[in-house]
Amino acid sequence: MPLVVGRRKPGSRCRVNENKDAEIYFDLWRLIPDGAPFATHSSRLFPVRRDGQPAMLKIAVEPEEKRGAALMVRWNGVGAARVLEHQDDAILLERARGHRSLADMARNGRDDEASRIICGAVAALHASRGASLPQLMPLTHRFRALEATACREGGIFVRSAATAATLLSEPRDVVTLHGDVHHGNILDFAERGWLAIDPKGLQGERGFDYANLFCNPDNAVAIAPGRLARQVHVVAEAARLEPRRLLQWIVAWAGLSAAWMIEDGQSDQVQSPLNVADIAAAELDGMSV
Repeated sequence: MPLVVGRRKPGSRCRVNENKDAEIYFDLWRLIPDGAPFATHSSRLFPVRRDGQPAMLKIAVEPEEKRGAALMVRWNGVGAARVLEHQDDAILLERARGHRSLADMARNGRDDEASRIICGAVAALHASRGASLPQLMPLTHRFRALEATACREGGIFVRSAATAATLLSEPRDVVTLHGDVHHGNILDFAERGWLAIDPKGLQGERGFDYANLFCNPDNAVAIAPGRLARQVHVVAEAARLEPRRLLQWIVAWAGLSAAWMIEDGQSDQVQSPLNVADIAAAELDGMSV
């Protein structure tokens, strides 16, 4: 499975005893199983059908997923998958039925197109809705792991942490953030278009939400010669961002991703985001010359 950089552990099959509380929602919402259930470190997911229509039952385990569920309800199907039902820690989502993949596009000569599609989807999420906000995590809290890792590990982590501190001290264009934008979290919903899933419920500068694109869809694409520099210009134009500040967010985010990997016992994979941090830092240095 290709590496997806972000706060996410590999999925696993749900154990039988973990599925018992899901039966409540199967009965409540008239759901029929439509595939094997699976799990991430933060939620459990059940492909289902209701009244013949495909859907996905998601039960949050971690606080970030609970915040994300509240945010999905607020988005109300605009820019994101539609929430069909919600109660307590569970939401029932419409299921993506399209067959196109942004990751496949990026790997097969359509990287620019994939990035522009993602930028369009993210812009819809960032748009003001004029409704009351759910409880969101300030972006400053998200970077605490990076500060600790920089003190412990040194190297590029120090630059990532310092860059993050500078960005967070004077935020621009503060919006409701998705928090984990990458090629696998913007899906093809056929006639409904490209829509987001799996938000983390953050609030902060909108440029943050674009940084993880540069670590994905996998390491081979992310560190291909010239790829980062090209996509900085593509994304900056599509999202109306300053290229220099976008590069700063990439340096900060890539360091944070690596810090999370160390925390999660995935030190063998840490070089992937650190490579991206190094490339982005070099691009920044080149702008200063």
